[in-house]
Amino acid sequence: MKQVTLKVKKREKLGKETAKKIRREGFIPAILYGKGIDPTPLTIKYSDFEKIYKRYKGEAVIYTLEFEDGVITRKQAILKEIQRHPVTDMVIHVDFQAIEEGKPIEIKVPLEFVGKPIGLTKGGVLEIMLHEITIECLPKDIPDKIVVDISSLDVGDNLHVADIKVPENIKIVDRPEETVVTIVAEEAPEEEGATSKTTE
Repeated sequence: MKQVTLKVKKREKLGKETAKKIRREGFIPAILYGKGIDPTPLTIKYSDFEKIYKRYKGEAVIYTLEFEDGVITRKQAILKEIQRHPVTDMVIHVDFQAIEEGKPIEIKVPLEFVGKPIGLTKGGVLEIMLHEITIECLPKDIPDKIVVDISSLDVGDNLHVADIKVPENIKIVDRPEETVVTIVAEEAPEEEGATSKTTE
């Protein structure tokens, strides 16, 4: 489980205009919430967050938020949601959920598929529907990824959430019937210049 430290500041002023000003100055409006704490508006330096996010994208990460002011000096959290600008794709808001050691938490974890499906040797096509799943476990038990062996899948086979094996200390939250991977038959291309016959 990756752990990183990110410097944050408490944000006193709220509102759209304040948020715009924060972004112009090179920061991101954010919020920290969780059980037993009041929602805390924050600001994060854009370059600091982007550097960490790009480096660990696709991995489960615990953030240690280091407050530069205020009563709380450090708080562990997970990244719950990122909002991006619809045109520029720049991060415009971040949600963090505080975690407590010894208390279970829900988090999305990436899937890593291993093995070459039997169906691919028969002309099948691999389609991946889910690249990550939501699990519930203690913070200390959060895995970097969950490995899924798909080598036995033949043409027409599906692998569902219920088929994914995880340790006993981890619970999968997603719907058991949801399809993760499928092997579909490759459609034969139509013959060039083929025309339908008509009866006169």
